[in-house]
Amino acid sequence: MNNRQLTFAREFRGFSQTELANSIAGLSQSNLSKFEKGLDSLSENTQSKIIEFLGFPTEFFERKIGNTIENANYRKKATISKAVVQEFEYKCRLIGYIVDQMSEDIDWPPFTFAPLNVEEGFSPSYVANYNRKLCKLSADAPVKDIITIVEGKGVIVYELDAYEKFDGVSFITDNGFPIIIVNNTFSNDRKRFTIAHELGHLLLHNDSNFPVSAYRQKEKEANEFASEFLMPENEIKHSLRGLRLNDLGVLKQHWLTSMASLLRRAKDLNCIDENRYKYFLIEMSRLGYSKKEPSNVFIDEPKCFKSAYKLFTNELNYSNQELSKYFALPEDVLDEIFAFDKKLRVIR
Repeated sequence: MNNRQLTFAREFRGFSQTELANSIAGLSQSNLSKFEKGLDSLSENTQSKIIEFLGFPTEFFERKIGNTIENANYRKKATISKAVVQEFEYKCRLIGYIVDQMSEDIDWPPFTFAPLNVEEGFSPSYVANYNRKLCKLSADAPVKDIITIVEGKGVIVYELDAYEKFDGVSFITDNGFPIIIVNNTFSNDRKRFTIAHELGHLLLHNDSNFPVSAYRQKEKEANEFASEFLMPENEIKHSLRGLRLNDLGVLKQHWLTSMASLLRRAKDLNCIDENRYKYFLIEMSRLGYSKKEPSNVFIDEPKCFKSAYKLFTNELNYSNQELSKYFALPEDVLDEIFAFDKKLRVIR
């Protein structure tokens, strides 16, 4: 039994070391702790009891699940319990693991974006415009089918009904496949910006696929990338000069971004000053727009992961039991991850 896999399964099921030890006859918390640290062994009988209790296939404990989560984007992370963050990140790691396992039998779309590391002097705006051109977007065009575009160039997008203070996450799987996971409970304009933000992380913060730069700086750079990718300066700047509150709704429907993002863009491009920006924010709050903006915008749906699942079930004819064996994961876990009409939930 791989000690790290035991820790993964235990924490994924939400048990502390003490709770698991109290549930297994003959197992003490101290012995479990030593085993998980790789300092001790457990008898085969005890291991069998643990495996049965946690409900993971025996083969799971011989696998290795890595997929480090570096670019998780939380709002006010300090207010989120460690358990909630851990549960969410374990599920993201499982999605990455499943993508890697599937790659043994299917070909994911090749990654054809152009990562240009900011550490080497490329500005986020330059990288955004360079990749817009790779996507064959005309200079004045909004990014309408953002998920289709991103997936078509080799980034797998997964929507997850998540804790409200989580926005999105991006990471490279152990086998080198880029993934963006976005909170499906948010408005479409917010999801669109989050996807662009996470794409920014993938393209900007890479050094042999290892994230670099300080957290705050990375977030600022990813936001600059997303703003330029969705609202190119040369095309939107003239529309933001002399901005009025009534203009925001029209601009939102054209650029498919939130009114709040448009306001921030106007400020960052010096189309409005600080006082005007504050005035708009006050008016937005008075009208209730800071909590829920009027009207929604279009967003397309992720298809890559879902299509891969259908290939396994419809064309390769895998049953639920066979998928459980293939991935060495419990059926209840796979039922959640592949429940596309009822997204995987991480809500406390």
